[in-house]
Amino acid sequence: MLKNYLKEKRELVDTNIERYLNRLEYPLVIAEGMKYSVLNGGKRLRPILLLMILELYGKSLELGLPIAVAIEMIHSYSLVHDDLPALDNDDYRRGKLTTHRKYGEAQAILIGDSLLTHSFSLIADESKGVSSEKLVKIIGKVSRYAGINGMIGGQMIDIESEKKQVSFEVLKYIHSNKTGKLIKLPVEVGAILCDATQREFEALSKYSELIGLAFQIKDDILDIEGEFEKIGKPIGSDLELQKTTYPSIFGIEKSKMILKETIVEAKKSLEIFPEEKLEVFMRLAEYIGNRES
Repeated sequence: MLKNYLKEKRELVDTNIERYLNRLEYPLVIAEGMKYSVLNGGKRLRPILLLMILELYGKSLELGLPIAVAIEMIHSYSLVHDDLPALDNDDYRRGKLTTHRKYGEAQAILIGDSLLTHSFSLIADESKGVSSEKLVKIIGKVSRYAGINGMIGGQMIDIESEKKQVSFEVLKYIHSNKTGKLIKLPVEVGAILCDATQREFEALSKYSELIGLAFQIKDDILDIEGEFEKIGKPIGSDLELQKTTYPSIFGIEKSKMILKETIVEAKKSLEIFPEEKLEVFMRLAEYIGNRES
């Protein structure tokens, strides 16, 4: 059931990504590079989370699709820049050449910049039926969670933490911001679009925090136990960069136990909602813990 659901929603998101990016034609290398970077595979977890919230409240998916696409573009820009020689220096992403290996380093920097900047244009220009008050609130949240108080802040501390053992508090900061904020973002945006009560907003936000943490713990485990053919990038990059991870602090078996506990807590966080509306949320939490890529 979940596999079909994710496939259906991924196709919907991809169709809209293509629709928006096909409008861009010049400069050609930027237009082509943006499409290559975003449409180069990917689970579409972040935009799907926003669509899940809209369905939970019985809202039209069209209400949030432009923002869902914009969030995926921000995520993709972060991967383009992550892969650059100055950061992770990766040659492959999702089993294909990274953007800088395909187009060149300078081009990849500008492609990433274009994805980030264009995402705000999509939110502002393409959102229909969303009040200006909500749009201002959403744009503010996108800016915060993608910037110094979110993903970029987490990325910076991650870079500074390479080749040294850092505290568990620092590791939690990295995970919460580098990965967690962009998973939390679509859920909170969806809650804003759907006029969630404060209690509902807090429950949904907690769920997103926990599945974001679970996602990162699983990534740490896959960097040790994963397979290139399945995850699409080299195994052992965390070890090579001497990064602090859950396995480096707790060991692999305890990390797996913490992952299971996090998934259980994530599922419990939504108990205020009717059980019959939560099946996809429960299955998604389990999928994150069991995924192989």
